[in-house]
Amino acid sequence: MKTQINKTAFEITSGDITQQDTEAIVNAANSRLAGGGGVDGAIHRAGGPAIMAETRQKYPGGCPTGQAVITGAGNLKAKYVIHTVGPIYHGQPQDTELLASAYRESLKLADKNGIKSISFPSISTGAYGYPVEEAARIALETIKNYLAGETGLKLVRLVLFSDFDFSIYKKTFSR
Repeated sequence: MKTQINKTAFEITSGDITQQDTEAIVNAANSRLAGGGGVDGAIHRAGGPAIMAETRQKYPGGCPTGQAVITGAGNLKAKYVIHTVGPIYHGQPQDTELLASAYRESLKLADKNGIKSISFPSISTGAYGYPVEEAARIALETIKNYLAGETGLKLVRLVLFSDFDFSIYKKTFSR
């Protein structure tokens, strides 16, 4: 599914984020930037040890929840990995703001670095337990609001790994 917001194409697709040909991909990282399972593990496995070496060198203190940092992409097709930390779901109002902030700060960092295309996973919906329906609404709303403003981004893509997640995002995208 695809739409145009100002000068930016915004789309959702199913697939493997490590195979995206966008200039940057977003990693749903943990706050220690220590690698892990899910999207984080897949990105580190596909990108190789250079990504972890760079995160350790540049960000020894990690990254707070709702914020984002950038590294090279090692062996990935992308040139950059933007690492963002989504919240662990507790059903609290601050969860919503922290999840929205993870998307917004990633987009800001892409703009700051002159990145024109970026791919996102569904942040916090795996091991961090965020309900997919709620996460989809927050992600789509945050990205659409960001793209309604001034940005140099030409393409923003949400890449959903599971058919279930893709169906939820697709339904939410159409509303």
